[in-house]
Amino acid sequence: MSDEGYSRRQFLGYTSAGLLSTFSGLSFAQQGSVVRSATADFNPDVEINLTAKSARVPIYEGPKTLVWKFRAELLKGPSETLKEVPDSYLGPVFNLKQGQRIRIHFNNRIPQRCIVHWHGLHVPQVMDGHPMYAINSGDSYVYEFTVVNRAGMYWYHSHTHELTAKQVYSGLAGLIIVSDDNEAQLNLPSGAKDLPIVIQDRSFTEDNKLRYTSHMREHMMGFLGEEILVNGRPDFELPVSQGVYRLRLINGSNSRIYKLAWDDRTPLTVIGTDGGLLEKPVTRNYISLAPAERVEIWADFRDREIGSIHSLVSLPFQNMRMHMGSSLPEGSEFSVMKVKVAKAEKIADSRELPVTLSKINQLGLADVVNPEQPMSIALRMRRMNWWLNGEEFEMMEATPSERVALDSHHLIQFDNGYQTRGGMRLPHPMHLHGQQFQIIKREINPNYQRSYGALNEGFVDSGWKDTVLVMPGERVTMVKPFEDFKGLFLYHCHNLEHEDMGMMRNFNVV
Repeated sequence: MSDEGYSRRQFLGYTSAGLLSTFSGLSFAQQGSVVRSATADFNPDVEINLTAKSARVPIYEGPKTLVWKFRAELLKGPSETLKEVPDSYLGPVFNLKQGQRIRIHFNNRIPQRCIVHWHGLHVPQVMDGHPMYAINSGDSYVYEFTVVNRAGMYWYHSHTHELTAKQVYSGLAGLIIVSDDNEAQLNLPSGAKDLPIVIQDRSFTEDNKLRYTSHMREHMMGFLGEEILVNGRPDFELPVSQGVYRLRLINGSNSRIYKLAWDDRTPLTVIGTDGGLLEKPVTRNYISLAPAERVEIWADFRDREIGSIHSLVSLPFQNMRMHMGSSLPEGSEFSVMKVKVAKAEKIADSRELPVTLSKINQLGLADVVNPEQPMSIALRMRRMNWWLNGEEFEMMEATPSERVALDSHHLIQFDNGYQTRGGMRLPHPMHLHGQQFQIIKREINPNYQRSYGALNEGFVDSGWKDTVLVMPGERVTMVKPFEDFKGLFLYHCHNLEHEDMGMMRNFNVV
């Protein structure tokens, strides 16, 4: 059965909302239909019309670049809910608050099936953007959920099976900033001093067209672009004042890993990760950031001279993948963006880094139902595809070992060759849908110590995570809650080419 068939079958079997019939005699592209409609008794605090469509944006001098872009219109809610990213293919930033009830009317106007995943948000299955719900061009889908996440930076992006990599690469992504009362009490940098930094790599033709790949080897390895863009712009320079900033960094690339550091080797002060604020700040000489991972840093420019320029760079490390034709191999050293101290503060910034940022309930073996028998998930290549536990992706299926009880906590291990040798080993950024998890242990096979040692001091594993980089020869152990919602929730590699090749499975929460 085609994926379109899966979508129709799923709605008949799973959704509780009414299904509107299609308009007789008209194709979806001509008229469109609603595949999931609004719920009558759901009263939203925020209502947004979100459309995926073609657009042309200025990236380099000369012809504008054709992209796919999320456009949004605020129908109801605070005026600051949506913030556009100027001259960018990125969708607008959603500024949401914990406890808000959200309704989003998603309209697909690209010439492919599409669905949107709210990466990191804890929502019911039918709202999560599972590819079983992918809608045709011309169709609409209504999301309704309550924001239960703690304050932090999350994101939204296309999640269409076998098409995610190309659609995200073409522009279909945007950020979500969630705030809450606990964060508001900390007096962290805000407004113009609270800045999202989306790091991506792209390749372009001479006439400014996006260039992607159809080469099988690049899909197996993961596609690498030849230019580094920040917030959709090349050669990005951030003007700042002599003050303190909150920089929210996200790796929005399809597959590239970054080893981020200041060019003068000033340590980075990390205050948050995927799931929001840490309990206490931590410092790193560099930060290893895999696709879909986020970190928030406290950046203090108070002692920097006016006019000085400082670069955020990616440091060199061992290339673990053989790429064909890329002029910027993984592990290269390059500048990500420049920061220019452009002016003094009118009033001296007396802000202090909080000693305690948040309270996190630390989970351990006493909290899980399987302390002696971790759920082991092997990351392997099989038949020229990347699979999980030797299983390929099945849209509507989960094995008995992937069946978990609602309101339970499980010990899960991702094993990327920790106990075995041989075979192709690549780093895999593993993402789990639904609730976030806590990492409790990393173990490395001594045969892989060299590549591991090039990045491991940059991991920030404290706090809540939804994506973790599992290195070649490594085993990562975590505690994962499965609370509140029944249904199928994905786990997959966030190297998007690997995901599209089938490195994705379902947990069945029952």
